[in-house]
Amino acid sequence: MFNRLMNLIRDDQGATALEYGLIAALIAAFIVGAVTALGTSVRDTFQGVADDMAGAGS
Repeated sequence: MFNRLMNLIRDDQGATALEYGLIAALIAAFIVGAVTALGTSVRDTFQGVADDMAGAGS
């Protein structure tokens, strides 16, 4: 019984899985931020083009 408990304490597979989960969460947060920033930039670019086209037609 004591040996099983010591083996459970020494087992680091759970910690490794947690670390991978944290890394995946940080990568996902970075991707969301990058896509949001890029989306805003693209929206502003297209809005500028649309405004220029609307002004050219008058």
